[in-house]
Amino acid sequence: MQPRTALAALLIALGLVGAGWFAARGMAALRTADRYVTVKGSAEKIVDADLVVWPLAQTVSGNDLAAVQAQLEANTRSIRDFFAQAGFKDDETVVSPPRLEDRWAYSYGDNRPPERYRYSNTVTLRTHRVKEALAAVRRSGDLVARGVMLNTEDGSGPQFDYTRLNDIKPGLIAEATAAARQSAEQFAKDSGARLGGIRTANQGVVSIENRDAGSPQIKKIRVVSTVEYFLTD
Repeated sequence: MQPRTALAALLIALGLVGAGWFAARGMAALRTADRYVTVKGSAEKIVDADLVVWPLAQTVSGNDLAAVQAQLEANTRSIRDFFAQAGFKDDETVVSPPRLEDRWAYSYGDNRPPERYRYSNTVTLRTHRVKEALAAVRRSGDLVARGVMLNTEDGSGPQFDYTRLNDIKPGLIAEATAAARQSAEQFAKDSGARLGGIRTANQGVVSIENRDAGSPQIKKIRVVSTVEYFLTD
């Protein structure tokens, strides 16, 4: 065999060996990348609501427009007086612009309703004084005694919110992530593997719910984190 031919053959052989080694390393990395576990961790915290939004909607009907307007204004004063007597300031209540509906405008003959005008507005309390608002809710029957008929459709009751989520969210995420890692470590141990680095991570889905149906002013905040860990031999 000529020297040049022998050298070429040697280089080809070395190339094939190197290609095989790199291919083997690539397959090993691929197998390692394919081995991972997906776990979830959760954390919960019970907190008191710190904001109340309570809309009181009312409607007055009649055939005399001036009388209907006067009645709505009187009812609005009664509602604002009710809140003032409960200790709330004027800037904690907002009165919406009144809405006037002429129910005869698009009806004729026997289809006309008995009362022509319907006049309505909403007086909304917005306050951070939750305890005082709860006390006022319990005395809301006083408004009926004053002749104020409130709309009681769904969504007319007080809404309790928690506004300081950003203050507690980092701690909850850390707790949920630690719980996820604990689950991953247990899985790795049970499967005879070791826990590697993080493949992907979702910092957490946050939900705020009432603790129970009877305590809307007490909230349950829950964070669920999803993490994928590599598994190694």
